[in-house]
Amino acid sequence: MTTSRPLRHLGFIHLVPFSREDPAQGLADAIELFRYAEALGLDSGWVRTRHLQYGLSSPATFFSAVSQHTERIGLGSAVIPVGFENPFRLAEDLATADVLSGGRVLPGLSVHGPGYADDVNDLVHDAGWREEDYGYGRIERLRALLAGETVREIPEYNGIGGDFDSERVEPHSPGLSDRLWYGGGSLRSAEWAGQAGFNWLVSNISSAENGLTEFSAVQRAQIDAFRAAHPARDAARASVARVIVPTDGATPEQVRKYRAYAEARTPRTRQVHGKNTIIALDVLGSLDEIVEFITHDIAFRAADDYLFELPFEFELADWKQILHQLATRIGPALGWQPASGRA
Repeated sequence: MTTSRPLRHLGFIHLVPFSREDPAQGLADAIELFRYAEALGLDSGWVRTRHLQYGLSSPATFFSAVSQHTERIGLGSAVIPVGFENPFRLAEDLATADVLSGGRVLPGLSVHGPGYADDVNDLVHDAGWREEDYGYGRIERLRALLAGETVREIPEYNGIGGDFDSERVEPHSPGLSDRLWYGGGSLRSAEWAGQAGFNWLVSNISSAENGLTEFSAVQRAQIDAFRAAHPARDAARASVARVIVPTDGATPEQVRKYRAYAEARTPRTRQVHGKNTIIALDVLGSLDEIVEFITHDIAFRAADDYLFELPFEFELADWKQILHQLATRIGPALGWQPASGRA
């Protein structure tokens, strides 16, 4: 069984949760999960970015570590909120991780202004945040730096110290600036990402617009708008991420936990939050139920890549069970092959 648009890549998104008392264990579990996913033949693993929470705050640092334990799997961020970053320093960190990984980093990005109370913003962003531009230009500046744009002119070497100066961000990793994704949830963002030539990533939170409130219809409209604005048109790449929890292969205790998790989260999907925020229903069920859902979901049918968002309240054994079902049963049922089985 295949979807209307061929499935190119299959992966997962992980929050990398950890306990306050032992963050090292959570990070070690995440590295193990990426190793396991690579062994299963999955194409990519993505990490969320969390500030002032018990989740990963530094994707580039994590990618540098994971790159030393894996060889092939793509390393994505879903997403880095660039409002917290200096584009110059972020470019250096991403490029370093990309060089160490052999060109496997997939930077997913977003922009928005500081969202804390003013006194907290002063601590997090320094007092200059009130005058900063937190628009799309911040990401365009990052891309230019990753592409090797000249930052300064280098004077002739005068023989003092060492001839180490460069006119651009170092290390430079060719191709990294072409692997940028924008994670968005509105038609405005979709159109900008298309016009700018980025890849497009949508998740389980989006925005109701133009009278549309049904989640898949909203995301399909965004994907269509993204491709219509992109120079590559239909060839532009889009990825859909949702919380999908397979019950096949799970123990009875896991199934009970999974069902309780999904049931507790269902009420939030039945209303519009705030101005126009909508949340997708978690997909929980057997192989047949999950494949049936994906093949009839109009957003998935328009996407090139599928990402399973892993519930952060679960544990390593649960996440491995989900990834095993994804790689060995669900993916193949959708026409996908593990990396080891491709020509």
